[in-house]
Amino acid sequence: MTTNANQPAGKYAAVNGINLYYEVHGTGKPLVMLHGGFGTFATMFAALSSALTANHQVIGVDMYGHGRTALTDRPMSFESMADDIAGLIEYLGLEKADVLGFSLGGAVALQTAIRHPERVNKLVLISAPFKRAGWHPEMQVGMKSNSAEFLRNTPLYDAYVSVAPKPEDFTRLVSQMNGALGQDYDWSASVAALKSPILIIAGDSDGMPPAHAVEFFNLLGGGLKDAGWDGANMIPSQLAILPGGTHYNINFRTDLLLPALTPFLAENKQA
Repeated sequence: MTTNANQPAGKYAAVNGINLYYEVHGTGKPLVMLHGGFGTFATMFAALSSALTANHQVIGVDMYGHGRTALTDRPMSFESMADDIAGLIEYLGLEKADVLGFSLGGAVALQTAIRHPERVNKLVLISAPFKRAGWHPEMQVGMKSNSAEFLRNTPLYDAYVSVAPKPEDFTRLVSQMNGALGQDYDWSASVAALKSPILIIAGDSDGMPPAHAVEFFNLLGGGLKDAGWDGANMIPSQLAILPGGTHYNINFRTDLLLPALTPFLAENKQA
């Protein structure tokens, strides 16, 4: 998959009061992919999405306020962004789709399943805790105090201004993100009630400790007893802790991600 900033491969869907940018690549079972904070589908998932298009119809999204999807006067929240994704799945005429999200995209993917279970088949959550306290303390501080001045010296800013409908909105995006990411949340009860199979992926040196990923898996009923000779005590959800995975490299490590992703997405188990 190649995407040129001057020749966008995607379209816009009028959903939930915004124009949401999306791209469709490949054929097969639909898989919505949601990038991390301040990123875009193209910059954060180029390698992974290319590998997945062999067996999937990859639907890559630039989430609200990110990339080619403009900010509006609507406040930013996990919940409203999840409504955007459910709206897109309906807009595309799909009954359900698998949804994969990294970091911010993982939180949005999880909320999509919580708020719109009828639209979600399987979930893949990469580096995404189910409560804000799941992040390491320094991550919690950083997420509510991002500086536009600092970010302007990073590739994230360069990628944003190269495609954003209004590049001057970057400072406002940072302020909106600080507000959204600074809000406390704990979705334990909602997670425990989910029916969708979930693949939880975390790095062993991630922005959240591996213990939180295990706690997440436990909430789903996993890891609580021996599987048994016949696997009778296994659950539809799975857990993968990737060696050498950090919050800053894990979405690019296709060598680590694909061995976990491919069999999970291929299984017939569904919501």
